[in-house]
Amino acid sequence: MKIALVTYHDNGKYHLINGANEDDSLLDFLKTKGYHITKEIWNDPAVKWENYDLVILKSPWDYFDLIEDFYTWLAKLENQKVKLLNPIDIVKWNADKHYLQEIEKAGLRVTPSTFLAKGDQINLATYFELFSADQLIVKPCVSGGSKNTFKVTTTNVEEINTTLAQLILHEDFIVQPFLKEIEEQGEWSFLFFNGKFSHAILKKAKEGDFRVQASFGGTVHAQNASVEYLNTAQQYVNEFANGCLYARVDGTIIDKEFYLMELELIEPFLFLAEHQDSLTNYYEALKQLT
Repeated sequence: MKIALVTYHDNGKYHLINGANEDDSLLDFLKTKGYHITKEIWNDPAVKWENYDLVILKSPWDYFDLIEDFYTWLAKLENQKVKLLNPIDIVKWNADKHYLQEIEKAGLRVTPSTFLAKGDQINLATYFELFSADQLIVKPCVSGGSKNTFKVTTTNVEEINTTLAQLILHEDFIVQPFLKEIEEQGEWSFLFFNGKFSHAILKKAKEGDFRVQASFGGTVHAQNASVEYLNTAQQYVNEFANGCLYARVDGTIIDKEFYLMELELIEPFLFLAEHQDSLTNYYEALKQLT
């Protein structure tokens, strides 16, 4: 079987966590298991995708910057009947944060959210009362890596209104209450391979910040999750990540209940170095799906 492990053109914008090259570690491990696997850049026009039996999305970290090109690439794979993991229909669904509405309608807890459509008039001050919150988070519906993400307070709301009024001319945004639990406790990530739990980590923002990404000074801590929270995370995977090689369930604990922030099914960092069995778990899942 000939496999492409999909990455992106690295221009230094998204640096690797703790300097670890997770893609190469995974690639080398899978080669030791007998797989014929090669890294390919998703938007490299020279790649002949039809020559691959399987394409695995690993780190197309710029897809949200080039979303129309990304959708075109997915359509090309679909037309050529190239198998993609995760599945193409799920990837398209997961690319836009409106998917949170569907998860909530299924009866699963998500961070309270409201959506602003492209071209809407902006008055973020109205959402303080709506969410009974004195701080908000605003970000694009198609985004990653904290791109155009704003923490809104009563002090800076007019400034953000002005900035957002220009940005929303081009894309939809999501508004959520700022969760103090992220600053105080951190953000959980539960990693699943083919629907089976592998490992959990807790991401913490640096003091004075709210972003947990390593590029903003966030730190990563391997954790043993309680059975209750693990079972809750499993529900999101069972309902919305069927047939997925990998899924990362990101969220936080509010009043002893897990609330989903993101269900990451396209390009999540998998924190493979944080658990001794993670590479084996990934391999076993890949075997089951091929």
